[in-house]
Amino acid sequence: MSKAIIAMSGGVDSSVSAYIMKSKGFDCIGVTMKLFSNESIAASQRTCCSAEDTEDARSVCIKLGIPYYVFNFTSDFENRVIEKFAREYESGATPNPCIDCNRYLKFGRLFQRAKELGIGTVATGHYARIREENGRMILLKAVDAKKDQSYVLYAMTQEQLRHTNFPLGEMTKEQVREIAAEQGFYNSAKPDSQDICFVPDGNYGSFLEKYRGRPYPNGDFVNTEGSVLGKHRGIVNYTVGQRRGLGISSRSRLYVCEIDNRENKVILGTNEELFKKEFDVKDFNWIMFGTAPDKPFKAAVRVRYHQKEQEAVISPTGENTAHIELKNSMRAVTKGQAAVVYDGDFVIGGGTIF
Repeated sequence: MSKAIIAMSGGVDSSVSAYIMKSKGFDCIGVTMKLFSNESIAASQRTCCSAEDTEDARSVCIKLGIPYYVFNFTSDFENRVIEKFAREYESGATPNPCIDCNRYLKFGRLFQRAKELGIGTVATGHYARIREENGRMILLKAVDAKKDQSYVLYAMTQEQLRHTNFPLGEMTKEQVREIAAEQGFYNSAKPDSQDICFVPDGNYGSFLEKYRGRPYPNGDFVNTEGSVLGKHRGIVNYTVGQRRGLGISSRSRLYVCEIDNRENKVILGTNEELFKKEFDVKDFNWIMFGTAPDKPFKAAVRVRYHQKEQEAVISPTGENTAHIELKNSMRAVTKGQAAVVYDGDFVIGGGTIF
């Protein structure tokens, strides 16, 4: 019987994944990754990784009759996710820590632990699909477009894809909840987590001040022509596209268009000035091809989680870099976010906007 580690967050998705994997005949082990101290971060019902989540995961494993463990990965999470999040925000970027958690923890540290234990499969509750074509593993969108999570998985390697199972890829969320209810899982109606787990109140500026142990200096709000409009409360309190909370009087609505960390300035402009037609991407993972194509090609691009894809021309500029030119301008293309490239349901690859 093949063994599988089931990454369990305490939510309904990973719980049903565990049930499906056991039903398929796998010898399953439920695992929750302890990523931070629940005493130091006030987790809420909208986040994952709380103490309550751990107990929910344990209760499902007891019901399924499978072993359950908690792996302490707090140091890895601190170094690879939280520290990077802080560093990127301080540079004026808007990072996506969920992508880094998948890259470095779920399909990094947990994957490594599975190998150390001689376990050949890691299963998660992600909504995505994996297929083998011509000897190469391909990542695809989930059948349920509303829940598709392929955007946060673009960094996976061939080895990881080959030893990963996404049991929910062909299912809808409604079907998953029905199975959970039929099995009597306590968390069958549990809401999905939505906030960043270590910033449960969504106040990134306040978190970073507490994390760094210091306030961030005030600076100038300036318009796109360089004229000073007022004072900001520290660049970590703002992100591109933001309109509320600026405290600036103006005849027309102003939005954050750019953050200049070197000059400690926040550049404000009109909604029209937020639109871009081209941008560059680094750390590109060509998940479908393995290596960068030798010429430009047309594809669809998504620069926000669950955002509608836009037609574009992708021009590789190096093995891990690319220039993306959109057919139509897109609003609030933000440094630090991921740009993921698709061909229909297939994930061609992705990287970080810079």
